Amino acid sequence: MRAFTSRTTRKLALVGALAGAGLLLTACGSDDGMSGMDHGGTSATSSATASASAPAAGADSAPGAFNDADVMFAQMMIPHHEQALEMAKLADGRAEDPEVKKLVAAIEQAQDPEIQKMKSWLKGWGKPESAGHGGHAMAGMMSGQDMKDLAATRGKAFDRKFAELMIAHHDGAVAMAKDEQKSGGNATAKKLADDVVRTQSAEVDQLKKILDRL
Repeated sequence: MRAFTSRTTRKLALVGALAGAGLLLTACGSDDGMSGMDHGGTSATSSATASASAPAAGADSAPGAFNDADVMFAQMMIPHHEQALEMAKLADGRAEDPEVKKLVAAIEQAQDPEIQKMKSWLKGWGKPESAGHGGHAMAGMMSGQDMKDLAATRGKAFDRKFAELMIAHHDGAVAMAKDEQKSGGNATAKKLADDVVRTQSAEVDQLKKILDRL
């Protein structure tokens, strides 16, 4: 009976040893895999942390370093774009020229998303949307009287007034964007500045041609 018990004990010990060795080999054999999983877990944690500190889902961020020029560009271009949208809204029921109407739609399509982008940047940078820059500090901004005069026109008179004012407005935006190209430090902000220079310069050329034929 004791011999049987002894053999059973040795057999169980052997099975336990083999099982332990198997687990050890499995752990060693999958070391790279486990290491990868650990890294993946770290990445997932980092991603979650980054997401928590980033702007809301669906918003555009401007990752990387930024400087005062980037912040000022966004803070000043937001109200500049907002005024362009106000001018564009006045075209509804007032504009007559098909090309003016088409240009108005293009301005609305481009500038509203850009406003949301810049607001998102400032949120991500921990900066306010406005730093107290007055309209006088932004080139091309219309006065309250300019806006009233534009609203008081209809048909071809509106088309001409709109083109004249929007040329000046776009010229101001292009000047601000060129300052960002020169002094900005954030790649995303500088890319938008590039877009503003290219797009609005082309629209200025188009508006001048419209004026020539009106």
